Amino acid sequence: MAIQLFHFPNRHGSLPLRVAHGHFATSHSHVNYYLDLTMTKHRLSEAQAAALELCSKFYTSTIIDTILCLDGTEVIGACMAAELARTGHTNMNAHQTIYICTPEHTSGSQLIFRENIAPMIVGKHVLVLAASVTTGYTVKSAMEAIRYYCGIPVGICSIFACVEECEGFHVMSIYNTKNDLNDYQSTAPRDCPLCKAGIKLDALVNSHGISSF
Repeated sequence: MAIQLFHFPNRHGSLPLRVAHGHFATSHSHVNYYLDLTMTKHRLSEAQAAALELCSKFYTSTIIDTILCLDGTEVIGACMAAELARTGHTNMNAHQTIYICTPEHTSGSQLIFRENIAPMIVGKHVLVLAASVTTGYTVKSAMEAIRYYCGIPVGICSIFACVEECEGFHVMSIYNTKNDLNDYQSTAPRDCPLCKAGIKLDALVNSHGISSF
């Protein structure tokens, strides 16, 4: 499947958004674009550029003890932690550092933290980092888990977002449907206009990638 490249110009250099137009199914919805964020999540140069762009959206007064990484964004999370520490963002941790962690998904799609990871959440100011926020389902689950483990959510950020707000927080993103992919559609499978038009699915997609039919 051909991936069309979009380039987002910013002061940190060009950070490409790779997308394919079609009919795709996620675990929660049907979408008309597949966003290939693989290189942004796993190539150091792109992860650093994404981290710099996201960090620029936070005030230095925002306390960040932990970055909770969803969708395989740990490299970006580590780059963000390094930049936040460099620019003097406040954290309340004993060793004046920032934790980077990821939740575990149960078979029932619940998010949990094992006993060795939970101390990075309990009583901590937690920033949620996602690859994309479309339905907001995964981010909402993350926020519920943070609060259940007595953490303090302080923000949500992502590479791409098609919602501006989630769980009472503004979603800070590099790309969005307002300024970039304004024809991006995410609908419940039963409401999908492509399905109603008789257009078959091209592939299944999730945070790991794409499986074409």
